[in-house]
Amino acid sequence: MDIMERIRAGIVEGDSVLPLLEEALASHGAEEVLNEAVVPGVLEAGRLWEEGMYYLPDMIFVTDSFKEAFEVLKQGIGEGEGENLGRFLIGVVQGDMHDLGKSIVVAMLTAGGFEVIDLGFDVSVQTFVDKVREMEPDILGIGAYMSTTMLIMKEVIDALDSAGLRGGVKVMVGGVPITPQFAVDVGADGFGRDAMEALKNARKLVGVET
Repeated sequence: MDIMERIRAGIVEGDSVLPLLEEALASHGAEEVLNEAVVPGVLEAGRLWEEGMYYLPDMIFVTDSFKEAFEVLKQGIGEGEGENLGRFLIGVVQGDMHDLGKSIVVAMLTAGGFEVIDLGFDVSVQTFVDKVREMEPDILGIGAYMSTTMLIMKEVIDALDSAGLRGGVKVMVGGVPITPQFAVDVGADGFGRDAMEALKNARKLVGVET
């Protein structure tokens, strides 16, 4: 089993892969390790979750493993000579504690050339508005992973409009229950079914065709 496969397997198991990262980074770039080992491991864990083979405790370990690895890898990505496509502010709406999907999106966006500011989960409408005013992002990403929280997305967009900020920022929405039609209905500019689609559409919003 090569080093990339060992990292992928470690992420799936929810183990710490820091010693493996040190070995991998001696011969591979940080972005390569992220995209070819760490993210595939998270996606495999997500598949096991969807098939009922993984449960919440399993996914908590996977999330912790991913975050630990990403903290190391993002330093290498940030030091590269890659694109700087703009600032992407992202968070999960209030009342929603799901963080794994957003964390994968953050990884993809960072690797794809964006400066990402992660607000975390359970973010209030007012916090979204305040941070847009403070950070002046090019894109705001709003996540929701439950049907009971997805309607808050429209509240955020309406609040940006009321604050006079909507015209200065593109808004993307995403999460398990979100559809392209829902994105249109709430007034978003873009949509991401998964992390790869989120990156592709974010690049389009800043004028970069993929």
